[in-house]
Amino acid sequence: MDNLLTVPETNADKQKFVMVDRTRRIYSDTLFSHGDEVFIQHQGEQYRLRRTRNGKLILTK
Repeated sequence: MDNLLTVPETNADKQKFVMVDRTRRIYSDTLFSHGDEVFIQHQGEQYRLRRTRNGKLILTK
């Protein structure tokens, strides 16, 4: 679990992730630059986004 990327919890840090353009793309290579899974905070819930060996994405709560 050392290679997990988590979104910052503080409001100041969250502002770094605000998108100016809602059509902006976030490339999976950027998300998974530190490993094969990331955790996403959404409306008080935590989700896990995982990249499989076959390159597929799996989102679980």
